Amino acid sequence: MFTDSVELTVSSGKGGQGCVAFRREKFVLNGGPNGGDGGKGGDIWFKCDNNTHTLSHFQRKMHIKADGGKPGEGSNCSGKSGVKKVIIVPPGTQIIDQESGEVLFDMLKDGQEEKFLQGGKGGLGNTHFKSPTNQRPTYAQPGEKGQTRAIKLDLKLIADVGLVGFPNVGKSTLISTVSNARPEIANYEFTTLTPKLGQVNIGDFESFVMADIPGIIGGAHEGRGLGIKFLRHIERTKTLLFMIDLASYRDLKEQIETLKNEVASFSDKLGSSRYAIALTRTDIVPQDEIKEKIANFISMLELEPSKGSEFDFDKDLPYFIQESADETLGCDIEKPYFIVPISSAISKNIEPIKYALFNLVHQTRE
Repeated sequence: MFTDSVELTVSSGKGGQGCVAFRREKFVLNGGPNGGDGGKGGDIWFKCDNNTHTLSHFQRKMHIKADGGKPGEGSNCSGKSGVKKVIIVPPGTQIIDQESGEVLFDMLKDGQEEKFLQGGKGGLGNTHFKSPTNQRPTYAQPGEKGQTRAIKLDLKLIADVGLVGFPNVGKSTLISTVSNARPEIANYEFTTLTPKLGQVNIGDFESFVMADIPGIIGGAHEGRGLGIKFLRHIERTKTLLFMIDLASYRDLKEQIETLKNEVASFSDKLGSSRYAIALTRTDIVPQDEIKEKIANFISMLELEPSKGSEFDFDKDLPYFIQESADETLGCDIEKPYFIVPISSAISKNIEPIKYALFNLVHQTRE
């Protein structure tokens, strides 16, 4: 089960009680105090682990506590410190304070560790309180209490490319074709109910991560459909691939404008992301109609095909491509980086779009 948000109460360990004891040995007269100190309470740590992809293991945990310190013993023996509690979270998890809403930690890299709560100090044993005027102290310190905080864990997936489109436009089919992800695929809207990540391999040594989120409809940023719950999973992506359905009853212009508006309304940062366009389901649309729709679509976006008047719709892919994905080198983020017609069902133009996306991702990384 995929879970991307949980609320928890976490507590560090309480310090151990100091000991009240006196030295009692044969032939030793008037043995003094020798009570040991209590052990320190366990700390709370967070650790980022690539092998974890969901927060579902926190579903039944309302309160996570570290071990307390053990009490001190006689003969100046200190109590054992409490074992620290390490909370494992997947990359992309934010630790947020429930009261203030402040983001305390952003766990992004595999192996990243952050100390969250300090365990309570152990109490001092009575040996610390002897003095010339008090040679037989009969008291010791209690251990300090641990710290407790109410937090929220929010998971935002980390991917290089985020797929954005209306329901049932072929996002799941594409990610299953180009990557190792295996989402449920069916011919009805909102088949995808949870985000999916897939690694797209380019040759033997290169790859990028693609994220498929549930379909977006108009008004998603206001809570309609499933979009408001999952749009945040593409907040960390710097590259968006808008999936436009050539076979849909929706006009192509309406699709791209609605999707861009929903993304921009949800997040200003997402609204300024670099993006590309995949025109999907070319296998069920007549070829002449495809060419006409693509030509009108490119004209509507005020773009020029990559080879101008000599452009061949049957051979030249991608249909439109900017020279660079870097704003400083002339990339216009108001326009798509490329447009490619595809069909995942018959693997049409799948290789060209993989390499075009990798080129965009590579430039964005640099």
